Formats: sequence, C-alpha cells, structure tokens
Amino acid sequence: MAKVTMPQLGESVAEGTIGKWLKKPGDHVAKYEPLLEVITDKVNAEVPSPVEGTLTQILVEEGATVPNNAEIAIIETAEEAGAGTAQSSAPAASAAGPAATAAAPSPAPSPAAGAAPATAPTGPVVTSTPPSAAPAPTPAFGPAGSDERPERADQAAAIATIDDAALPGDPDARMTPAVRRLLREHGLTAAMIVGTGGGSRITRDDVSNYVETQRTKTSVGGQIVGGAAGAAGAATAPNAPTSPTTQAAPTGNGPAPRSTAPATPAATTAASSGSQKISFPEGADEVLLPMTQMRKGIAAQMTRSLAIPHAYVHMEVDVSGLVKLRESAKREYQAANGLSLSYVPFVVKAAVEALRRNGTFNANWTDAGLLAKRRFNIGVAVAVDDGLIVPVIRDADQLSIHGINQAIADVAGRARANRLRLDDFGGGTFTIDNTGWLGSNLTMPIINSPEVGILTMEAITKRAVVIETPSGDVIGIRPVMNVVLGLDHRANDGAGGAAVLRDIKAWLEAVGPETAIY
Repeated sequence: MAKVTMPQLGESVAEGTIGKWLKKPGDHVAKYEPLLEVITDKVNAEVPSPVEGTLTQILVEEGATVPNNAEIAIIETAEEAGAGTAQSSAPAASAAGPAATAAAPSPAPSPAAGAAPATAPTGPVVTSTPPSAAPAPTPAFGPAGSDERPERADQAAAIATIDDAALPGDPDARMTPAVRRLLREHGLTAAMIVGTGGGSRITRDDVSNYVETQRTKTSVGGQIVGGAAGAAGAATAPNAPTSPTTQAAPTGNGPAPRSTAPATPAATTAASSGSQKISFPEGADEVLLPMTQMRKGIAAQMTRSLAIPHAYVHMEVDVSGLVKLRESAKREYQAANGLSLSYVPFVVKAAVEALRRNGTFNANWTDAGLLAKRRFNIGVAVAVDDGLIVPVIRDADQLSIHGINQAIADVAGRARANRLRLDDFGGGTFTIDNTGWLGSNLTMPIINSPEVGILTMEAITKRAVVIETPSGDVIGIRPVMNVVLGLDHRANDGAGGAAVLRDIKAWLEAVGPETAIY
C-alpha cells in the first residue's frame, strides 16, 4: 500500500487543510494525476498522486487541518492488487481438490444491495456513496439531536427537490472549506450558485448574496425559490420586490439621513473594501469580517517578515526604449502567441542580470548566515480574490523574455483558477512585485522571508525630464518608471542595494529595437 502524506508547500508552511478530494475511494488514479486540493497559508494547490493504483482509503476529511507528512490517504498499486488476487485464488483452488473437476461450478451469489463488506476497513476511513444511490442534499442542521434551525427547514426541503441539472451553477465548483461549510449551514448545493471567483470558484460573497436574494424573495413573494426555478418564479410573481429609495449622501458633520425605503428583514447596505464587498445588517454600524485561511497566512508571514530590518533604495528609470519596443511588437506578439506582451518579463530579465553581478541578493537568510543560491528562482506576486500569492518562476536566467512572459502568464492564470501545483512554490530566491498596475508610484514592499530582497515596479508615467544633448540640456517628456528595492539589512547594506538598482536601471534603459524577445 502506498501512503499519501500531506506535502510541505513552502519553507515556512507547517500544515495544510484538505480543501477538496478530487477522487473518492474505489477510483483509479494515474501517477501524477491530481488527487486532492490542499489549502495552506496563502494558496490552494492540487496534490498529485505519487503512484498509479486504486484509492482505497481517505484518512482525513475535507476541511481538516493536518501537519506536514501526516498520512492522509492510502493507494493500492496495481502490483499489490495483482498479488492479492493471486494469493486469494490459490487457496481456493487447492481446497476444491479433485471434486472440483467432476462438477460444474455454480455461479457465486451476488451480494445484496447495500450489504456490508466482508472485511470492514479500519481507521478514519471516509466512504463514498455511488452516484446512483446518492441522497438528496442535506442541510447541516438535521433532525433530532442536531443544531436544527427551524427557519431553514422548509428551505432545505425545497432545495432537496431541485435537480442539479436544472440549476445554473457547477456542482463541482471549487471553494474553500469555509465556503463549503457555509453552504451546508444554509442547506445549499454548489449547483445553485454561480461562482464569481477565479475559475468560477464560489466565494463567501456569492453564498451570502444568494441567501439574501432568496430571503428577499421569500418575504415578498411568500415562497422560497432557488436557482433556475427561482428565476422563473420571480418573473411571474405578482408582488415583485421593488428597489429601495437611494439614501442621500450626508452633508457636513451631521448624521446621515435614514433611508425612506420600507424595511425588509436583514436589509443591507454595501461598502467596498478593495475587491471585497461588505454588507452591514440594518441598524449596525460595524461588522466583523472573519479571517480567511489566506488572510491568516498572509498575516503570519508578514509578521515574520517585518521582524527583518528593512532598508529601501529607490531610482527612476527612463523606459522610453522599452515602451517603444513593446508598442511596436505587441500586436504581432499577441497574434503569434495568443497572449499580451507585458512589461514584467523585461523587469524580471533585468533583475536576473543584476543578480548575476550581485550574488548576495540572490540568497536566503538563515541563522547560520547567508545562503547564496546558484539558481535564479524569481517569485512573482499575483493578486487573487482573497489576497496575494507568490508563485516561483524557476531558472529564470535560462529563459528568454518570451519564455518568462509565458511562464508568468501560465502561473498567474493557474493561480487565479486555483490550479497551482506543488512545484510552483518554495525555493524562491528573489521576488518582483508589479504594484504599478494599479497606478502606484512609490511602494515600500515587505520582503518575502527567507529571501533577502524584493523589487517593485511602479506605474509608467510621462514626466518632464532634463535631457542632456551636445548643444546643452533640454526638457523633454519621457515615460518614467520608479523601481524600489527592499533589502534585508542583515544580509546587505544600502550601497549594495544601490548597486543592484543601478544595474537594473542600466539594463532597462538600454532596451531598444535590437533587444531580443525570443
């Protein structure tokens, strides 16, 4: 039997949460085929099967958090299955003896449907119900002996009668364990909700908005509807909900005027905090936003990283040549490769060339000293729905600008679709963060420990600059980009940081029509 263990997704990651099993007991799995999703501090990653065989036991349920290297499943390989069959058939043949040849064997009786197996598996096994016998979705608040909530009983009964095929959502949609638990609490299924997250992932806001919509329909139309059936019911309901009157904006320092709309149960107002929508119950002036798994991980990592004595160096880069090259090549590049040509791979290439000359920045900090790295594994910060993750572009020095651009597009797309792999994390030697895509001009980045340096590329803006010419200085309009280097002052000093930025600046300002993209 091959044992599947919880992998370590990063140097500082000590545990992982089972997000979703992609296979069930009895399923055949190929080697390296995705077996489950694991949620760590900051990411959802698919874990491949280490061997080919049959998944026999799931030892850890979805939503459970276990430490690295803990056993989470057992797979029976094809060799083991063949050996077991041969061993079980040999005693049967010897027991039959000569009499077996005198009479025709009678067919073995079929086991009764639902009969218990001859040998019950041991350990915390999670069994799977065949699809044909799968029960209707059951709310988390069940009958006697559980935390049943009477106000949801009718809703759960109505939900159980709806066929997933008639619903707009994906029954196999991805979501975090917290969102999955929220679905169970409301007696919902994934098929009822259209996910708006990356890769159609269902978010907490999707569930909350759906529940609020159904609650409003119930209070107005007198019935509970859901999914496609709910849409049809709303279209013909005689008492369709009306939009509330818009609340007037407050003036001066006085209290804001109250809405004149008729109050409905759990009426909400919405505010925006980044990409997250916040709903305030009527009459509430504040609301607690629980920490997601990703935010907990970011908080822990940033707390560790801020223990590092940071120092910063900033320079302005004239990217006139870079902008002209990209503008002249982007249409042909898009047509030939099916993706846009970004500025990021140019900055990655410039950073790699600078790190070649300044090896103490391509390193990790340890208590024993600075651990210099031969390979250039560049982390690229990617913004996702719940926060920020930093997958790694390995051996970036071996890639062309086109190769780096492809690698970044691939890993960013998989990150937003929650399709990252184990080898996308860990082993980073330096990080680049494109903070300028939102328009920032100056950022003080936090180092991704245990690395000792991080570079931000800010927005490219047109500025009036002084240009030296043989006939004297003139003022011209040039596209300029700020770059900021955050450095670990234990490993390097400001002079070393300035040397790195000087080399990055020189490389970027030297980009021209002759710069090779491929």
